[in-house]
Amino acid sequence: MRRETSHSDLVYATASQNSAAASSPIAASWRRCLNLHQLQPEEGRKPVQVDDIVFREAREKMEHLIHVCADEFDRLYQTVGRSGCCLVLSDKNGIVLDRRGSAGDDADFHGLGLWQQNVWSEASVGTNGIGTALADERAVVIHGDQHFLSSNTALSCATAPIRDHLGRVTAALDISTCRQDVTDMTLAILSQAVRDVATRVEMSLFRMAFPAARIVMVPNAGVSVSALLAVDQDDLILGATKAARVALRLDDQMIAQGIPAADALSEDRGEASSDLDDAERAALRRALSRTNGNVSQAAQVLGISRATLHRKMKRFSLQ
Repeated sequence: MRRETSHSDLVYATASQNSAAASSPIAASWRRCLNLHQLQPEEGRKPVQVDDIVFREAREKMEHLIHVCADEFDRLYQTVGRSGCCLVLSDKNGIVLDRRGSAGDDADFHGLGLWQQNVWSEASVGTNGIGTALADERAVVIHGDQHFLSSNTALSCATAPIRDHLGRVTAALDISTCRQDVTDMTLAILSQAVRDVATRVEMSLFRMAFPAARIVMVPNAGVSVSALLAVDQDDLILGATKAARVALRLDDQMIAQGIPAADALSEDRGEASSDLDDAERAALRRALSRTNGNVSQAAQVLGISRATLHRKMKRFSLQ
């Protein structure tokens, strides 16, 4: 009882300080829970549970993502499942859609409510891995007494949001453990693992959303591997992941209006030349490549005479 009272006092004291909320994401979350969601840290609160119809609709809406996640989900569980961890996949509202856990640990997680059909948003159970990752739209680690509710301080979580092909947060992937001997280093490793899986899932979702497009990785060395562009045959950007949008300062309006990938990437074309010249040079190079450099065959493919092709090749220094 002393521990719960101490934890509650800490939440109230920390959340009441504006400076603490400004500098600490945990304190800012505690303030949301107190002021926005009207929760109290000492209350013995369980997660809200949606009814069967709402849960079924939520599952059906996310069936595509659940399918894409399945293999990655299983591989991650094979790595961490025997160490007292469970894996949870929620939708953007915090509804637990899918989970993996060992039979020996399920009683603990079920008792805490970390189970399918329960809602792990901040509004439901205060500061926690899933809810806070969704609220802040970033990967988080919530360790023990960083949880808002005193009843959840036995739990430690590493969570990463999953974004759809438009860069919007659509789900959260979480690793949780009830082990009391878990260390900050262990949680850092789990956090990296869950972020890596979330990134791979996002990349799969992006590629599947633009099946006919050319996928281009933003070449900046400091940019995440998830910074991808979907580009059509005319070099116009069809879509961009969140990381690419941030790196290239793209938004939905710019993409809808049509922006050449070369412009977004600030590609250096060397000597100034027109877009028509660039397109013609590219067409000649493709035809010559497809015919293994046979000029006569390339001319036939392009529907021009051999002499015309030679003149064009000379103009563009392709000989």
